[in-house]
Amino acid sequence: MAKLGFLGLGIMGYPMARHLIRAGHDVALWTNSAGKAAKLAADEKSGVACDTPRQVAEHAECIFLCVGDTAMSKAAILGENGLIHGAKPGTVIVDASTVAPSHSREMRDALGAKGVHYMDAPCTGSKPGAEGGTLTFMVGGDKEVFDRVRPYMEAMGKQLFYCGGHGLGTHAKLTQNLVLSNILQAFNEGMVLSTKAGVDPTLMLEILDKSAAKSGLINFKAPYVFARNFETNFSVKWMHKDIGLMLESAKELDVPLLLTGLTQQLFRAAIAQGHGDEDICSTIKVLEGMTGVEVKASQK
Repeated sequence: MAKLGFLGLGIMGYPMARHLIRAGHDVALWTNSAGKAAKLAADEKSGVACDTPRQVAEHAECIFLCVGDTAMSKAAILGENGLIHGAKPGTVIVDASTVAPSHSREMRDALGAKGVHYMDAPCTGSKPGAEGGTLTFMVGGDKEVFDRVRPYMEAMGKQLFYCGGHGLGTHAKLTQNLVLSNILQAFNEGMVLSTKAGVDPTLMLEILDKSAAKSGLINFKAPYVFARNFETNFSVKWMHKDIGLMLESAKELDVPLLLTGLTQQLFRAAIAQGHGDEDICSTIKVLEGMTGVEVKASQK
């Protein structure tokens, strides 16, 4: 049994922390949402609800974060009552949030000065992967540190990829989300076009599935669209945030991301129309509204 910590108990973080508890570890818990840490500890009859990240660090030898954005991660680590104020030399902080690659290098330097290790380890798999313990992690940092904490991560995920130095795990995650978001935009445009032309959406999905356009993302998201079920697995606002990070990284590296810039506008439009907290597949509503069609399963 290890003394662990977990910060951020949202859609992803809550089940991730629960897996660590159920694996038999002593887990200190903290989140911005009042009561969630206490609820998880009570429900599992284990774990320790803490009032601050500092308290978590005082308890734990390895701490995981899964928070919304770079600013939240920085505040939890370096802010008043942040992890840095309670972490002991040798402590490992594993950030499973999707944040700026430059943030990883900044945290490496700030924490390293106190003998604390930092790794960026963003994950993918959305809500089902977090709940099922089947997430995929992309890890940047020191390989020896990764090998040390890998057994804890395996309680939450089934695929762990070591990508290299600090920031490279985040770069890998942003690339994955870049591909996903652009595929989703292509799906939105194609399905609205074919539906307006008169092709049954269910038939169109079957055709895509039997062609070179077959996509795991499309197969997963299309049934939700057809059922008009936009309950959040991965929200529009957080993918929009990730697209912004992609474009920032591209600017730093002098890489043009032509399609991604257009996809960002679709996500921004979806947020402007009030869909920011819905699942990313709700972005299809923007094009549906423009064209006067609705992509849904046929009533047969």
